[in-house]
Amino acid sequence: MTTPQRPVNSHTAYHGHIYFDEQSKALARRLCDASASEFGLKVGRFHEKLVGPHACWSCQVTLGTRDFDRYIAWLEKNRQQLTVFIHPLTGDDVRDHTEFAYWLGDEVALNLDIFKAQ
Repeated sequence: MTTPQRPVNSHTAYHGHIYFDEQSKALARRLCDASASEFGLKVGRFHEKLVGPHACWSCQVTLGTRDFDRYIAWLEKNRQQLTVFIHPLTGDDVRDHTEFAYWLGDEVALNLDIFKAQ
């Protein structure tokens, strides 16, 4: 999969998935909490298990085009070693999670088979 080097704000709505593990969950919790308190973004559950196509524990943040540039810059500055997966919400789950996706940090293989069942 080839993804752009830098996230580009070319869609209306996005999910950001902050990936973490046992050792990094305190940092991830701070990022998720700040996403809500400092940016007013909708933050989903803090999953200490695998959910959806994600091969890591994660927390989902929903954002729009208005918040995208400022929020992505903030994530880049504050995520430290955490990987963040960013994808648009176009209605095409496969393309959203592949060709339209961006990674801050190391790319992680996704389980795209879950979308074949839809």
